[in-house]
Amino acid sequence: MPAPPTRTIPETLPLLALRSTIVLPHGRIAVQVGSAENVAALDAGLVLVAFVPGTAVPGADLTGRIGVVARVSGKVPAGAGTVQATLEGTARARIRRVTPERGALVAFVEMVDEAPATVDAARPAIERIVAAAESLAESDERFPAEAAGLVARAAGDPSRAADIAAGNANMRAADRDEIVQCLDVGERLERVASRLERELARAHVLGEVERRTAVHVEQHQREFFLRQQMAAIRAELGEGDGADSDADAVMRQVGEAGLPPHVEKEALRETARLRALAPASSEYQVLRNYLDWLLALPWSRSSGTAGIPLGRVEQSLDGRHYGLEEAKERILEYLSVRQLLGGAGTDPHGPILCFVGPPGTGKTSLGEAIAEAIGRAFYRISVGGVRDEAEVRGHRRTYVGSMPGLVVQALRRANVRDPVLMIDEIDKMAGGGPGGDPLAAMLEVLDPSQNAAFVDHYLGVPFDLSRVLFICTANSVLDIPAPLRDRMEVIRIAGYTVEEKVEIAWRYLLPRLFREHGITDLDLQFTDEALSAVSSRYAREAGLRGFERNVAALMRRRARRKAQGEAGAWVVDTPLIEEVLGPPRYPVAEAEVEPELGTATGLAWTADGGEIMTIEALRMPGTGKLHVTGQLGGVMRESVDAACSYVRSMARALRIEDAEMKVTDLHIHFPAGSVPKDGPSAGVAVTLAIASVMSRRAVRRDVAVSGEVTLRGKVLEIGGVREKVLAAYRAGLREVILPAANEKDLRGLPDAVRGHVRVTFVKAMDEVLGMMLLPALVVEAHADGHPDGGAPRGIGIPQRRSGDQRPWTD
Repeated sequence: MPAPPTRTIPETLPLLALRSTIVLPHGRIAVQVGSAENVAALDAGLVLVAFVPGTAVPGADLTGRIGVVARVSGKVPAGAGTVQATLEGTARARIRRVTPERGALVAFVEMVDEAPATVDAARPAIERIVAAAESLAESDERFPAEAAGLVARAAGDPSRAADIAAGNANMRAADRDEIVQCLDVGERLERVASRLERELARAHVLGEVERRTAVHVEQHQREFFLRQQMAAIRAELGEGDGADSDADAVMRQVGEAGLPPHVEKEALRETARLRALAPASSEYQVLRNYLDWLLALPWSRSSGTAGIPLGRVEQSLDGRHYGLEEAKERILEYLSVRQLLGGAGTDPHGPILCFVGPPGTGKTSLGEAIAEAIGRAFYRISVGGVRDEAEVRGHRRTYVGSMPGLVVQALRRANVRDPVLMIDEIDKMAGGGPGGDPLAAMLEVLDPSQNAAFVDHYLGVPFDLSRVLFICTANSVLDIPAPLRDRMEVIRIAGYTVEEKVEIAWRYLLPRLFREHGITDLDLQFTDEALSAVSSRYAREAGLRGFERNVAALMRRRARRKAQGEAGAWVVDTPLIEEVLGPPRYPVAEAEVEPELGTATGLAWTADGGEIMTIEALRMPGTGKLHVTGQLGGVMRESVDAACSYVRSMARALRIEDAEMKVTDLHIHFPAGSVPKDGPSAGVAVTLAIASVMSRRAVRRDVAVSGEVTLRGKVLEIGGVREKVLAAYRAGLREVILPAANEKDLRGLPDAVRGHVRVTFVKAMDEVLGMMLLPALVVEAHADGHPDGGAPRGIGIPQRRSGDQRPWTD
């Protein structure tokens, strides 16, 4: 234990409580006080100075804190009842308690023990303090130049050196008080050194900012002075000024650009206006930007290719895309017409290509393949979410920061007047709003009879878009406005089967992904079964994006192990797939195939492709009411009403008692209640579910149905047939019932689907009921005689035996 310090100060001292500053030992400050207690304390020659935080009260709040014993000198009145004095700190002392005496506060104090630091241990921190102080003295004229010398001379006493450095640093009163309270000399030195180094870094930053600002100002002043001298010299020589020189350069560019006559006339007129403006004016820069845009556009630059090489287009499409035979045929037919008319873009009445299909089915890459094959520049414009007409047609030059529209910007980047422009997500353009209707502007862009003289608001002169080959993409043709859809050649891309995804993986995905992940097929070996499992259990979608992400996840795992030094080949099998991708996201067969009462399997179409949809019907005692749930649209609700009315009209044929209909409530539910649903194509499935639950005859679940039903029982045509059949195939169903009017829509189905899915076409609901409803069940009754609408009791539903290929019959 260290020996108690020798007392060199009185046991009591007048307390000088300060809120805005604090004196340190071996330091000196000038203070001005106005409170009665502080003025009375200055009457003594020796005081205890203590820092009082803003919310603290001098007195009890200071008990146990460290203060500084200071000598008072140079005490003089400062006016308005205040006194100014100089304080010289001598030592630290701890406040035991504070009492008021004769108008002043008196502190009972005791000396404190410091944790000393040896000279050798303190040398590095002192050297840092000295170096920082020297640098601060050079970079900040407010920092005392003698501070570094004072600290260096006090290096033999580390405590004194730390206090001297802290007293000269630019610190807040609270930060200085932290130094006063710190009794560990080594820690105190480290705090002061860090503080000075931070202050030095801030001074460097501020100095650099000031230097750059000064250089910038001097440069602008110099440029202004030189311009004035140049203008004076040109005036003496009879030459034009700087604006004339700039205008002359623009004039030469206009003459060399080969602009159309109407554009050249506008450019010359704006150049004359430019010559009359001062370079420093804001309008000068606006005109200069406008002329730059006029000169940058490809008014006469073409791709240099003549005609459309159909053979090369076919080769490019086959080389980059597997399957999609109908889409390829339609593209070649479309381009053949353009070729016979003299090249793409010369048909004034030809439609615009529009690829419609789920995400990830290759719509954009089809456009790239066309552009590559015919030797045209390719540029993609995304118009999803465009809400303002100005984004398509451009802003007028009267607006600050105005620019041309998306089409003109794309032409400037393509740098030719006949590129292939792909307008992506055209079905997601918003309707008209406060900023105008972008759909109307896009109609002018795409309409072959109008776009030969398309006027962008920014340019103000017509630009010929008839040579541009426009290709649009959409997820849903129904979301494209009718006027736009009327001008498009719609090519539908339904999606890929599992077999097609496996073939695409072998041909395109795996070679590219192996290159991107730095591994080879010797490191990771796939099989058809493994790729099929990834597609059907983890990426059951119409497109390829989810499938590609899952295959890439397997490759990343192998690449990581290879980077860690693991050699050998991995064979992708089920355990490895589940280890990397987790549990399967989809069951082996999503569709339920066991016959069930009041439940039918329908087919739905979404922007992401086709899906199977289960419709559930439940009966219960009631008064003949109909309840419908599942977030349905108005058309689907009307379809449910029509189905219910049809079943009631067929009650005798279905052996349903009229009295039973009057005392039975029906509840029709479409699962996945959070997903909005609409459309009439669920009519057949809803009719089946209602007929099943009311007649107590189970419905075959191994067959999917789709079609609109009228009150007379006619089955009408529906849309999205190919997508729906593919969805049934992906879900494991091998039989589908569709309206007879949709037989024409099966032409584009892949051969693998045609060979495995049997499609039955019907014209009336009677045919569907005969094929889908199984023999009636024996059902027990409640005690009150009302039939039970829940699970049947008695004879069970007949089950299909293995190998039995006979169709269900009534």
